[in-house]
Amino acid sequence: MPALDCVDIEVDGGIVALTGASGSGKSTALRVFNGLVPHFYGGTVRGRASVLGMDVLSHPTRELARSVGFLFQDPELQAVYATVDRDVAFGLENLGVPRDAMVERVHDALERAGIGALAGRAVNTLSGGERQRLALAGVLALEPRLLVLDEPLSQLDADGAVSLMQTVSDVAARDTTVVIAEHRLEHVLPRADRVLFIDRGRIGATAPPPPHLEPFPVRRTAVATVGAGHWSLRDVTAGIGQAVVADVNLDGGGDVVVLMGPNGGGKTTLLRTLAGLISPLSGSVERPPGRVAYLPQNPTSLLHRPTVRSEIEWTLQHSPGGANANVDAALHAFGLQHVAELYPRDLSTGERQRAALGAVLVGGPALALLDEPTRGMDAPARHILVNAIHQLRAAGGSVVMATHDHELATAVGDRIVQVKDGVVRVVPAVERVPA
Repeated sequence: MPALDCVDIEVDGGIVALTGASGSGKSTALRVFNGLVPHFYGGTVRGRASVLGMDVLSHPTRELARSVGFLFQDPELQAVYATVDRDVAFGLENLGVPRDAMVERVHDALERAGIGALAGRAVNTLSGGERQRLALAGVLALEPRLLVLDEPLSQLDADGAVSLMQTVSDVAARDTTVVIAEHRLEHVLPRADRVLFIDRGRIGATAPPPPHLEPFPVRRTAVATVGAGHWSLRDVTAGIGQAVVADVNLDGGGDVVVLMGPNGGGKTTLLRTLAGLISPLSGSVERPPGRVAYLPQNPTSLLHRPTVRSEIEWTLQHSPGGANANVDAALHAFGLQHVAELYPRDLSTGERQRAALGAVLVGGPALALLDEPTRGMDAPARHILVNAIHQLRAAGGSVVMATHDHELATAVGDRIVQVKDGVVRVVPAVERVPA
């Protein structure tokens, strides 16, 4: 089955939103605009594709990239240099832009992306949302005539999403055409001049009205007794080289703790510290006996087996009592049966996220640490995640999750913890009003 089938569209100005389920062909369609399909990813192309007067099949990507700015789904993979300013300047260096003009364009791009304050920072100290805006700044510095954005809001907090869409509107007002694929349509649709819907590789003129979705199932059961999946952070100060969060005292056991707060506040640092990936600068960390599972923001870094099925099998084989588990049932539970025999890194971002979640959550970990687990997910996949968290909690497992998704937090969270400017605070129920 072709990734795109009989696609016939014409884009000329304004903001064009591309919507559709995970795996429907959105990313493939976007990659045609700068020639990554077929010049880099390969494949057979029939028909004609022309971008800014250039034939995509006869012009290499390096020529198309001079006029087509592209923001990938995985901003972690788009950074080249170790510092923010130098990374934004990378594309300009390749174009031979004079130094004085380069400095000015880098500064302007950082400000337009809303991260002027990050100038001079080391890239490896940035949060996922900050890296997303860094990647955008690198693209804006090139002053493209066509800007293509693949899931640019997936890791941004609410304020960041609003700010980025304002930047997109400003770019479009400067006679730059913008094509954006996104699941968080509440931020995109109000600013879109045109909406295209893609379903199994076919594009329609307009998107159908969004289906009515039942609210997330909220199934509350008594929290397991202390000792079941118990974990704690005592007087913890943590960060890479310098403190990002300080004097943290937090614990849990048999419940779901949701970390919320702005990009760069310290949520990922807390998860990595609890996972044992970074050592605390001070204080102590206690983890439960049994398997501690960690889902990073970039699921690609987690997937290492030749097929989705083998990812699930590998986890089960390394889980107590998992060797006799039903692999097909696990695949079905995460909606992965149709991609079971595929290479995980060939999947769409949403499908990869589900595969990574399956690989993390099967086998009943004692503690599951989830960093932005709904990244790139459509609505049905988010419901699968909610069910999986409910089941893990009911079995006595513990979950600590960082997210910007208020609906998800409400559906699964026993406690909401705000992480902002390095300070950690449990949010009383009366304050839990969605932003």
